[in-house]
Amino acid sequence: MPLHKSAEKRLRQSERRNARNRARKKELKTLIKNMQKLIEARAAKSEVESAYRSAVQKLDRLGVKSYIHANKASRKKSQLTRLFNGYAEAE
Repeated sequence: MPLHKSAEKRLRQSERRNARNRARKKELKTLIKNMQKLIEARAAKSEVESAYRSAVQKLDRLGVKSYIHANKASRKKSQLTRLFNGYAEAE
């Protein structure tokens, strides 16, 4: 337990930020999983494309704001793009 008033405040801030960061990362994982499920279900290309766009947009935002490392965001975008392009060619 913090002994100083400022340390108590820092603890509260840290807990709030941690919860916010976890929520953002969880939202990203959900978007990626939704895209993968649509591909597995052989959904319409337009549905998969909208899921792809939202996932890439979220990756860009989290990478720029350092919620995830920029290189990780780039790597995930590349993986999703390959997955989407493979699906689009198969259609």
